[in-house]
Amino acid sequence: MASVKTLVLAGYGLNCDYETAYAFELAGAIAHRVHINSLIDGSVKLEDYQIMAFVGGFSWADDHGAGVIQAVRMKTNIGDKLLEFIARGNQIIGICNGFQAVVNLGLLPGFDHDYQTRSLALTYNDCGNFRNDWVTLNINPNSACIFTRGLDHMELPVRHGEGKFFSDPPGLDHLIKDDQVVLRYALPDGRPAEGRFPFNPNGSLYDIAGICDPTGRIFGLMPHPEAYNHFTSHPDWTRRREQSKRQNMPIDPGPTVGIRMFQNAVAYFQ
Repeated sequence: MASVKTLVLAGYGLNCDYETAYAFELAGAIAHRVHINSLIDGSVKLEDYQIMAFVGGFSWADDHGAGVIQAVRMKTNIGDKLLEFIARGNQIIGICNGFQAVVNLGLLPGFDHDYQTRSLALTYNDCGNFRNDWVTLNINPNSACIFTRGLDHMELPVRHGEGKFFSDPPGLDHLIKDDQVVLRYALPDGRPAEGRFPFNPNGSLYDIAGICDPTGRIFGLMPHPEAYNHFTSHPDWTRRREQSKRQNMPIDPGPTVGIRMFQNAVAYFQ
């Protein structure tokens, strides 16, 4: 069986490349950290990969807005190659700052398979400050998203200052009607957050934490699945370990929901 190769972007303020590459390797892929310049100068070929990961961090120090300069630089130099990558049936995931860059590139929402028009925004948190916390997320079971297949809810960390999802009313209606809303912030008991802080940490419209394109192969989300790569990553892991011991259940429950998302991506090509 051919190995699935993942290109994980690195460079210029991106700081989640090691974790993302590690998560993809745990999921069974071959992951390469590639500096953006290596794609632009052609020393690394995008066509050699099946999955591309836009990672978290503060690309170009979020100057002119989060993900803006990264999007302009990549669209100007390799925009055509990104479109060819998508046309070949490959996958793209944008996490946090990567989600911001993917939206600024126009790769999401991909309405009518238009992957060039910017029509959404991720802007400053309503709370006015950077949020570093864990959130509860509900997953849309009707979404075409490849990454979330077989999952119904999860807890993941968020780390952002510009995570508020914003769209004009027609765009938001389009996302909802076509089931392109993949993840929504929720209360701990699973009920919709309905904008309540801190469960919706940034004021996102419709509690949106992640969306996909119509094919389900391009996925953007503000929470960090790569940061939940082991059960001890969760802040309640000691309590959960003790509960498992008392119930005679395995202490290590196996792949986390974060890693299962990456496993879904790899399995798609296998």
